[in-house]
Amino acid sequence: MPPIISVVGKSESGKTTLIEKLIPELKNRGYRIGTIKHAHHNFDMDKEGKDSWRHKAAGSETVVIVSPGKISIVKDEDFEGLEHLEKYFDGMDLVITEGFKQEKMPKIEVCRAARNKKPLCQDDNTLIALVTDIEINFNVPTFGLEEIEALAELIEKNYL
Repeated sequence: MPPIISVVGKSESGKTTLIEKLIPELKNRGYRIGTIKHAHHNFDMDKEGKDSWRHKAAGSETVVIVSPGKISIVKDEDFEGLEHLEKYFDGMDLVITEGFKQEKMPKIEVCRAARNKKPLCQDDNTLIALVTDIEINFNVPTFGLEEIEALAELIEKNYL
C-alpha cells in the first residue's frame, strides 16, 4: 500500500476543500494520488432506475460501470480497514483519506475558527500537521488555509 495520510476535522471544516487544493499541487510535482472518502452512512453511487442500480438491486454483489476513461466499482464488502483496500491503489504514490480520525495513520487536521476553537487531535501522536485560521501554538507544523505549497512540501519530504 502506498503511504496514507488522512485529512480530518469537524464536519464542514474544509477537509474536502483542502484535498481539492492539495491533489493538483502534488500531481504537478509528478505524483499519482488516490483518495478514500469515509462515509458515516450508507450511500449509493448510482441513481435508482439506472441499469447499474437495477443490477445491484437484483442481487449482484459487484457491479462494474465502464465508460471511456472511467471505471467505477460498487461492491458488497465489509470494511475491514484501510490495508484491505490496497488492491484498488496499485501504482499510486500516495493515498489521501478524508475522515478516518480513529485510524492510527498520519493525520492533517483542518481546524477553522468557524467550526471549533481547538483541534480535535491535540492528544493524537499521529497528527503531523494542522491547517487552521486560528492563532495557536501547537506541537506540529501549522499552516494557514491557503498554504498548500508548504503543506505539499511537508508531505513530499516525509512521505514521498
